[in-house]
Amino acid sequence: MKRPIAFGLMLMLGGCGAAKELQPAEGASLPPPPYGAKATPTAAELLTPTTQQRPQRSDELLRSSEQRRSDEFDLPPN
Repeated sequence: MKRPIAFGLMLMLGGCGAAKELQPAEGASLPPPPYGAKATPTAAELLTPTTQQRPQRSDELLRSSEQRRSDEFDLPPN
């Protein structure tokens, strides 16, 4: 009996997400614009991650069998 109730609660909680765009609360405004910005960013712009927050991969994978160049800094310990 507990399992169907728990499953029903999980379904109800999963369906209560917001389906409309985010807006500031009544009487509140968006945060002030960043220093040097010409305009206040919108809510969608504030929620979009920048390249610093979500960087792209910067290393190139080895695509074919190539000899690696020697590493002159790979020295044995003293």
